[in-house]
Amino acid sequence: MKVLIVDDERHVRHAIRMLVHWEAYGVTEVIEAESGDQAIEVITAFSPPVVLTDMRMPGRDGVALMEWIQANSPATRVVVVSGYDDFELVRQAIRRGGMDYILKPVDPVEINEALSKATQAWRTAEQDRNRQTMQAMEVNRMRPHYADKLLTELISGTALSITPLREELRLPTAIQICNAAVMSTTQLDADILDKYKTRRALLGFSLINICNEFLGTSQTGIAFRHLERTDEIILLYWAEPARWPVLLQEIHTGIRTALRCYMHIGVGSFGTFPMGAATAYQEARQALWKRDMLQATDWIHESSPARQTVRLPQLSEMEEELRLSALSCNASRVSTAVGDWVAAVAVLPSVTAEQLAGWNQELDWMLARWLNDRPGDAEGEELTDESNSIPALPVDNRGVLSLPLWTKQIENRLLAAGQALTPSHSPNNPTIRDIARYLDAHYDKDISLQDIASRFYLSREYISRKFKQEYGVNLSDYLCQIRMSKAKLLLLNDKLRLHHIAGMVGYQDEKYFGKVFKKLEGVTPGEFRRRHSANPQPLSHITHDLPTHH
Repeated sequence: MKVLIVDDERHVRHAIRMLVHWEAYGVTEVIEAESGDQAIEVITAFSPPVVLTDMRMPGRDGVALMEWIQANSPATRVVVVSGYDDFELVRQAIRRGGMDYILKPVDPVEINEALSKATQAWRTAEQDRNRQTMQAMEVNRMRPHYADKLLTELISGTALSITPLREELRLPTAIQICNAAVMSTTQLDADILDKYKTRRALLGFSLINICNEFLGTSQTGIAFRHLERTDEIILLYWAEPARWPVLLQEIHTGIRTALRCYMHIGVGSFGTFPMGAATAYQEARQALWKRDMLQATDWIHESSPARQTVRLPQLSEMEEELRLSALSCNASRVSTAVGDWVAAVAVLPSVTAEQLAGWNQELDWMLARWLNDRPGDAEGEELTDESNSIPALPVDNRGVLSLPLWTKQIENRLLAAGQALTPSHSPNNPTIRDIARYLDAHYDKDISLQDIASRFYLSREYISRKFKQEYGVNLSDYLCQIRMSKAKLLLLNDKLRLHHIAGMVGYQDEKYFGKVFKKLEGVTPGEFRRRHSANPQPLSHITHDLPTHH
């Protein structure tokens, strides 16, 4: 810490240097100035937290200096050291933020007490400034999440009131009708998904920005991400129906130009705002997932009558053959087994995106059952699949089913399952550490074990067991500790409501958030806020220590 002594008399500056126990107050450097003008130059260059200043000096005097400090360096603490026992000077010093007024000749006890009080006041204020800065950074980072939460509630039909959404997004008051469209990043081709493999959030952010360039410019709608179905981008539209197809065409072209990918879009029907938003969303989502994956004639999809049903092949009918091929860990045997399955699908007259996702989910369940049935494995999964996220579909650059790509995906999954059934026991697993880093960066999202398994191409059981071996805590406990640490930081800002904070740290249900918080911290979020608002502490005393990863 630096301290500046301002006095036009050199012997006074020297006396103060000799009388103060600088090290006791954490002062590492003492700077001198002989005038108010020189002091301003020093403060501008070095920002000393504490200034000891005389009042009567040639040129800019102590009063003028304190006025400048009050306007340009308000965090600086000022102690006046003056030879004038003048009530008016004392009053001026107090009005301009002076912490103490000490008379010359300087008394050693008084000057040390004054400096102790000034340095402590600066440190306390600095801690508060740092805490507020971190709160502001966290709130700014989370603000888009809150808007997405309100919009997700609207199209899910769970919004209790439209007022918070109107206030947050400043929606036009004259909205009468609305419609919705749905896009899914899981229906994009492998090239674009590989490009954004480690930056999937950036892909969603880019798509939303492109859509909002068209919707926002015309003030006819808004694009946002669905918080429960993280693969989905939703377009909410509230203007003239005749303009809607034109906007969708512009958005589709904009995405192709900017990202060089072919985006299929499901579209609902118009209804009364706000109640019609949920119906339009369900129609749009159904249209997108009922589309024929074997056809590339259209990119926009609307609800249509159900197609004639045919008997679909069941993955379970080939389970034993697939399991034995996986256990063999032999690529050729796996390829033969998968080829038989894909051949049964290839002869179908049509394949919907929903059917394809269903087969992939059936494969997930099958692999999980193999792992859970393994002898000697007593540990189950710690993190349940609460989200409706869907793994990426095997499509080409026009969104059409690619049988060769699907074949390769299933082969890789079976080979990975075979490895998980006979795992190695090497310590310091780098993939598990990557998973921990992912949780650190995405704690505010609805993370499911399936999301992590799909992202890191490992079985859910394997991740659960290896994570606990690596860090000594369950994966879900690790994630919960991160969320509680962030929640405690946000609770220090009394302007944030509890349900906002819950959403900012990954909990959609405020009551469940409160239950988890009390279980871990011993008090409710509200009680924690009251305690720390009345007696603020440094952040290091508030946040938990988490297991480290290198």
